Amino acid sequence: MTPGHGSTVDGVLRRSARRTPARVAVEYGDRSWTYEELDEAVSRAASLLLDQGFDPGDRVGAYGHNSDAYLIGFLACARAGLVHVPVNQNLTGDDLAYLVNQSGSSLVLTDPDLAAQLPGEVRTLPLRDAEDSLLARLATTPAYDGPEPRSEDLVQLLYTSGTTALPKGAMMTHRALVHEYLSAITALDLSAGDRPVHSLPLYHSAQMHVFLLPYLAVGATNLILDAPDGDRLFELIETGRADSLFAPPTVWIGLTNRADFPTRDLSGLRKAYYGASIMPVPVLERLRERLPKLAFYNCFGQSEIGPLATVLAPDEHKGRMDSCGRPVLFVDARVVDEDGKDVPDGTPGEIVYRSPQLCEGYWDKPEETAEAFRDGWFRSGDLAVRDAHGYFTIVDRVKDVINSGGVVIASRQVEDALYTHDAVAEAAVIGLPDERWIEAVTAVVVPRGEVTEEDLIAHAREKLPHFKAPKRVLFVDELPRNASGKILKRELRDRLS
Repeated sequence: MTPGHGSTVDGVLRRSARRTPARVAVEYGDRSWTYEELDEAVSRAASLLLDQGFDPGDRVGAYGHNSDAYLIGFLACARAGLVHVPVNQNLTGDDLAYLVNQSGSSLVLTDPDLAAQLPGEVRTLPLRDAEDSLLARLATTPAYDGPEPRSEDLVQLLYTSGTTALPKGAMMTHRALVHEYLSAITALDLSAGDRPVHSLPLYHSAQMHVFLLPYLAVGATNLILDAPDGDRLFELIETGRADSLFAPPTVWIGLTNRADFPTRDLSGLRKAYYGASIMPVPVLERLRERLPKLAFYNCFGQSEIGPLATVLAPDEHKGRMDSCGRPVLFVDARVVDEDGKDVPDGTPGEIVYRSPQLCEGYWDKPEETAEAFRDGWFRSGDLAVRDAHGYFTIVDRVKDVINSGGVVIASRQVEDALYTHDAVAEAAVIGLPDERWIEAVTAVVVPRGEVTEEDLIAHAREKLPHFKAPKRVLFVDELPRNASGKILKRELRDRLS
């Protein structure tokens, strides 16, 4: 093997395997892998992929459920110099075809139950549960012994969630992700003694790059679940098998809404991480009241930065429950106006980033890249406020701010007011076209128990200035979300306009 400096995604695993070869790295179902076994499996899988006739830089899609095989497939692509393209396993039809075709993926690693959803002309390789699968063929495949990828090589296309437009593939290098892993380890206090459970989709950057890979870097034992099932999570916590959990607000809300939430013994949970979308402050307060010794971390960022940008640590929550914290180790952040000039502390503006964690741009989208990267800074699209101590608070997405009667209203403030009502399970606030107000503040609510539109409007007016309170409240059974838990407000606006 040609010498290299090892600043690569797969190098993270290689170092842990040399340091603690016999420690269990991953458990999934009835399978477990020591660090040495996992590293060997990745080398064999890399050789198997290259036997398909690929050249370095070729794209390989991944359209599968959570599993140990999914992780091995990603790390094998990294070791072989291929570009991994994670695809939401819930996508079908045109949306699925768009990602596969736009990325130029010439092979897709998939699970047998999903393969039929892929475009017919695409080559596939089963990840598991088949005689010819990647997992089944590892024993008969020699280990890869070729050149290491370079740190500046692309390793993954992370497609944005597409809440406001077609998804864009953020071009991530090995160097960017390794920097992000170190930022995560230091800001989130990750250690080898933690017992993390990974239940969110591994195609999503938060679960893979903020938790699973950084935890592999420090040598922890990682438990992978198919999905964030409340019964299973509570069982793992009560039996001591898991003490660290990341989940988006939608999952935490679901856990707090369970009838057994007040009575289960969750004292074994030591670290709770939330992010991927804004956590309603009333929900966070309920969690902290129920579990006062639990350390909560707010993780904020976006795909383009790997995705961790800021963290609010457990000892920083008091007095700033709505803050997303301060920038992590390798991130520099500012709040600017439309012209890119700094705004005073306490003034809303767009948060922009400069960081070695940032992507190289968007795959095959030069115009979108030029628009997002201006004057050496990445325009996030998030409206934020910075205080004098360097803490950031996300007010809204720039495109989700409501202009009602010429007054700019942040939807988050209205949502937090609604969440203080006992009959509100979930809420999303949007602006809908209105002849008088330009946009009318409209609340879309998933109720919990009996409640009327008049009740919620009156409740909001007790908490907010009247001009910020909803003009209308619409009740629905569920809110549309992407797989990371973000509410698709664009879809709500299109449906309800």
